[in-house]
Amino acid sequence: MLQSHLEILDDEFRKLVLGNCALDKLWTGGRWLEGPAYFAAHRSLVFSDIPNNRMLRFDEATETVGVFRTPSMHANGNTRDRDGRLVSCEHSGRRVTRTEHDGTITILADRYDGKRFNSPNDVVVHEDGSVWFTDPTYGIDKDYEGGRAPEEIGGSHVYRIDTATGAVAAVATDFVKPNGLAFSPDYSILYIADTGVSHVKDGPRHIRRFSVTDGKLSGGEIFATCEYGLFDGFRLDERGNLWSSAGDGVHCYNPAGTLIGKIKVPEVVANVCWGTQKRNRLYICGTTSLYATYLATNGMPYPG
Repeated sequence: MLQSHLEILDDEFRKLVLGNCALDKLWTGGRWLEGPAYFAAHRSLVFSDIPNNRMLRFDEATETVGVFRTPSMHANGNTRDRDGRLVSCEHSGRRVTRTEHDGTITILADRYDGKRFNSPNDVVVHEDGSVWFTDPTYGIDKDYEGGRAPEEIGGSHVYRIDTATGAVAAVATDFVKPNGLAFSPDYSILYIADTGVSHVKDGPRHIRRFSVTDGKLSGGEIFATCEYGLFDGFRLDERGNLWSSAGDGVHCYNPAGTLIGKIKVPEVVANVCWGTQKRNRLYICGTTSLYATYLATNGMPYPG
């Protein structure tokens, strides 16, 4: 029996889902949940509650949620690096940080050409260890998810941090509001969302696809356009299918960019993350609640 939260648009999707697995509501009580990052070593998920200026931790063994960090500098996107450390984008800190194994925080980048970032939003790590992140203005547009402040850079760009040298490079500068981003399983492609319609009438509400070569991007054609709400955060499975947040749940696109199915969620979804040691459970950050469902596919390993 197919669960009611699953919407099949193509038979490809049937091979990726489990018709007998429900959509589990694990916790509620946030204001705008974001940035889930899974840590297999201690079976936990760290995620952000941006307006409440805190990061939360879901314990997979006990299915309980507690505060991981407060204040969090209005942290948004999170990921794990190749050494298992937490990497975070901070709105009010206007920086990208790394939490070391001893709990201390290292600033990876807070400026470009001497100017402060807008409000780093989402972040991924390449297999070579470099850190890639988006920098729209959502955290400085108003006080709800950060602190109102003027732009210094004068644009919303995508950046790459060379963690060996600390050098920061702007790798994409033609976005209106770059948002979620994720690599393909072989790291040859970087997908980046543009949610510029939030600031520009009839602006972009799509995901673009770039080729990655030696730390630089080329291409940038539109991969998919959101049909309901906006794309925000997303991740890929090991088969190359892209699972993205949207206004009515999670949309699944095959590698050709065809929408093949949906996981319907009763709240606007902001981001997703693969969990469990087998990476076959998709954690879903709804507006106020954390959800999850088991799938018949597996997420690509970290970093990613």
